[in-house]
Amino acid sequence: MTATSDVIVVGLGAMGSAALYQLTRRGIRAIGIDRFSPPHERGSSHGESRITRQAIGEGEEYVPFALRSHEIWRELEADTGRSLFSAIGGLIIGRRTDAGIHGHADFVGRTIAAAARFRIEHEVLSPGEVTNRFPQFRLAGDETCYYEPGAGFLRPEGCVAAQLDRARTLGAVVRTGETVTRVTADATSVTVVTDAATYAAARVIVTAGAWVPQLLGGAFARVLRVFPQTLYWFAPDDAAAFAPGRFPIFIWRHGAGDADHFYGFPIVGSGVKLATEQFARAVDPDEVRPAPSPADSQEMHESQVRGRLVGVSSVCMRAVTCLYTVTPGFGFVIDRHPEWEHVLVASPCSGHGFKHSAAIGEALAERVIHGNSRLDLAPFRLERDRKGPRSRFRVEGKRLPRSLFYDKNPQDFRRRGGAYAGRDRAPVFPVPAAVHEARPRRIRGAGWRSAPRDGVLAPMEPTAVPRCRARARIRPSGARACGR
Repeated sequence: MTATSDVIVVGLGAMGSAALYQLTRRGIRAIGIDRFSPPHERGSSHGESRITRQAIGEGEEYVPFALRSHEIWRELEADTGRSLFSAIGGLIIGRRTDAGIHGHADFVGRTIAAAARFRIEHEVLSPGEVTNRFPQFRLAGDETCYYEPGAGFLRPEGCVAAQLDRARTLGAVVRTGETVTRVTADATSVTVVTDAATYAAARVIVTAGAWVPQLLGGAFARVLRVFPQTLYWFAPDDAAAFAPGRFPIFIWRHGAGDADHFYGFPIVGSGVKLATEQFARAVDPDEVRPAPSPADSQEMHESQVRGRLVGVSSVCMRAVTCLYTVTPGFGFVIDRHPEWEHVLVASPCSGHGFKHSAAIGEALAERVIHGNSRLDLAPFRLERDRKGPRSRFRVEGKRLPRSLFYDKNPQDFRRRGGAYAGRDRAPVFPVPAAVHEARPRRIRGAGWRSAPRDGVLAPMEPTAVPRCRARARIRPSGARACGR
């Protein structure tokens, strides 16, 4: 027997647990499926702590997600009584001439610019000011240092568990220990097959992290690669010197080489947690990962820690591995499946996604319910190489990508984006009346017929319509549009 729901979430790590929680908060019937029992140590959402910061050097498009996530973490703490987010301050250190971080040169400068634009409280410190405030750091003297008092760390296992517990309380069905073997879709619904059951829903959100390439294949398998990363906990000479409040989270780019970079945390459990990143060796997520060796921890201490952090010994107390699912430009992928209208994919976050996950979960829920989200997901589209004429449509002076359009005879036109599952069918989710659709019946000379796939374009006035040789009228959803 096939179990049915409004929405299915595949993968319940950082993004999936957040999406499931936000869906159930809005009264949506949802099923969450995971091959393991989250929180677990097989993916990307474990290891005791994750850095969170407000000004994002990877790009200003991420900042609204970080700010909103901080609000959601505080809301969850109030609802659950759990400690999830510690704002103990964060330090980013580097030089303009050093190699970049996550594909971006001058990471510190980009962070400072983002803080200024979004009016995020911060200080730009000299190396001397840093060592006076935090004597654990030994700097060369020519670095630029950014300090953000609102930065800190998240407890990833606690965040995932809190959101799943709230989702269950609000009515979600959570299936753990089930491996999704196939996802298929037609014009009206999506079917998810696991090794234990079959499920069907109007919408599916795939947040399977490192397992996205093998589950969905196609463009995702071509674009995404999975890299193992090792986290180390070193014994301090004086534990009190590295307690939260006396030692900040930090990101430190200290040279021009690709490997001249590491980051760290105050003591959360036991030991000072430190890590670097590697993008030379990719793996299959199901590959048995050997435990980090003593030689690995010694190399980490010699190459990164010694001479830079005072009071951190070479004694490694613990080491674990996590997975980064990475795009070529170190960006996110949050987009519809290129072939399946009702499948939304969100997961590959290139090693810097956990801090944004609460807000991304909220945006995913809004997207599947309303067809759009308050926070802009456009920068995170999966690039698609589609045949067809270049889009002649513009909104607010910007050309719309042709992937927003699909070929369809007007007589067979179906409203998209959650308004109707198909022609002559009852609504699945309501679309706000304010959402308008531009639906020209013909573009003269182009030889094709098209319309936006869903209501993500938000309210459009007739003055903002497509610039093309044909005239098009903009009417509210449900009205007939015509023009030649």
